[in-house]
Amino acid sequence: MRELGGEQVEGRQAVRELLAAGRRRAREVWLAQGVEDVAILREIGELATAARVPVRHVSRARLDGAARTDAPQGVLATADPLPVADLAALASATPGRPFLLVLDGVLDPHNLGALLRTAEAAGVTGAVLPRRRAAHVTAVVAKAAAGAIERVPIALVAGIAGALQDLRGKGIWTVGLDPAGTTSVFDLAVATEPLALVLGSEGRGLARLVADRCEVRARIPLAGSIGSLNVAAAAAISCFEVARRRAGA
Repeated sequence: MRELGGEQVEGRQAVRELLAAGRRRAREVWLAQGVEDVAILREIGELATAARVPVRHVSRARLDGAARTDAPQGVLATADPLPVADLAALASATPGRPFLLVLDGVLDPHNLGALLRTAEAAGVTGAVLPRRRAAHVTAVVAKAAAGAIERVPIALVAGIAGALQDLRGKGIWTVGLDPAGTTSVFDLAVATEPLALVLGSEGRGLARLVADRCEVRARIPLAGSIGSLNVAAAAAISCFEVARRRAGA
C-alpha cells in the first residue's frame, strides 16, 4: 500500500484545514442546505472559491447519506489522497531536532486521529505508520484529527523495527513508551535531542522487536490503581512533556 488514504474529509475543522493547508488538491466541497450560517462555514466557502474548488449545496439528507462519519457537521470534501512522506526526509526535515511520533500498530481510527491531533499541537515534525496491520487515514481519522492530517507529514514503512534502526543510523534517539520502562518520561535526558517517540498498539503495547530497537524505554508514573492509560492519553502527556522541555532548551 503506497497511499495513506484520506480521499473523503468530513467535519468543519478538517475541511477548513484541507483547504487552508493546500498540501493536496481538493476536488469538491459539499455544504448542507439549511445549516446555521456560522463563520467557519463561510470561511470554508471562501477558501474553496479562492482555490477554485467547486462548492455544491445539497440537502442535509443527501450529505449525511454520503458521509462516512456519524456527524459530518454539514460539510464534506473529496480530495486527492494524502501524500506519503519519505522517512529519510522526516529524519532531516527540521534542522537539528526532528521530533517524530512512531506508532506501532494503532488500530482504532479514533485513536489515530487523536494521536495526530496531539502530535500537531505539540510540534511533532512527522509521524510514522506501518503499511500493514494498522489504521490509516479514513474519514473517521480525518475528522478526529481536526485537520492535523494536513499539517503533520506521515511516512509509511514496511516494518517499525526496521524504521527505528534507520532512524538510529541518522542520529535520532528512539524512545519507547513502556509501563515497565526504567526512566520516567519527566526525566527523559534526550528530550531536547533529535527524537522519535514510539507508542505501541492498544492493549498489546510495543512489540518485542520494536521495544528492543528503542534505545530508551520511558514510563509515565501513575498514582492510581488502574495502572495504564489509553494510547492517545499517554501520547498527549509524553508529547507535551517533550515540547515543554524543548521550549526551555
